[in-house]
Amino acid sequence: MSTPAKSRWRPSTRQSPIGRSGVDSNGSDLPTHRRPLIGLPTYYGRGQFGVWDRDAAFLPSVYITAVTRAGGRAVLLPPEQPWSAGEVADLDGVILTGGDDVDPSLHGAEPHARTQAPNTRRDRFETALYRHASAAGVPILAICRGAQIVNTVHGGTLHQHLPDLAGLDPHESEIKDEFAEVVVTAVAGTAAARIIGAETTVRCHHHQSLDRLGDGLVLSARASDGTVEAFESVDAAMLAVQWHPEETLDDLRLFTDLVGRAEQRLRARSTATNEETRP
Repeated sequence: MSTPAKSRWRPSTRQSPIGRSGVDSNGSDLPTHRRPLIGLPTYYGRGQFGVWDRDAAFLPSVYITAVTRAGGRAVLLPPEQPWSAGEVADLDGVILTGGDDVDPSLHGAEPHARTQAPNTRRDRFETALYRHASAAGVPILAICRGAQIVNTVHGGTLHQHLPDLAGLDPHESEIKDEFAEVVVTAVAGTAAARIIGAETTVRCHHHQSLDRLGDGLVLSARASDGTVEAFESVDAAMLAVQWHPEETLDDLRLFTDLVGRAEQRLRARSTATNEETRP
């Protein structure tokens, strides 16, 4: 296997037009308009904080930082009772976050020896969240595990353990809590190419990956070894990546794009509401 490529990231010089701030009479920064509300699912686990050792809802803070810096407001969605279609439609955007392996039964497979125990509660919650968001036209960015959830909803399948496949480069670091750097090439004419350009280096940490792409999905980017690293819906309302863009806060292009699309939807809904209530 080849050595993961060195980083080629460049800090983004584009300022997000969303959520520009003003200053109130006390000198505090305040948004000049309502920022888009972006829903991010969390997951349950055991957490230690202060004198406590309790179950808690988790999400790495880099997701929240990325959404906030891109001009959005983050709302955390713990995997309790799934939100209704109407409740999801009240969100301006959704980010399906990374995490544990997807339950193999979602794509009709038996579990591999290296596949983690299924988190069926989270799988059910995020599957319903994606279905409702997609039906309501809510802009979606799916990241790593989130991309795999989307693919299974569309009838696609997954490779459960990439190291079993010959000729592939590393897509996860051998060191705990670190990432492999992978060069990805975008497909010309796709939303991914518009956002990230023809080629870029990304941070990956996935031992599973897409096998067969689901119905109605379009390939957006591949790694140099051929691994699918991004795909999108035909209308580009949903963009899914196998890498972790939240881990490069100096390059917020994917988050800025998601928040920008959420802002467009928010404005369109506000205009429609105003016209309906106009005497």
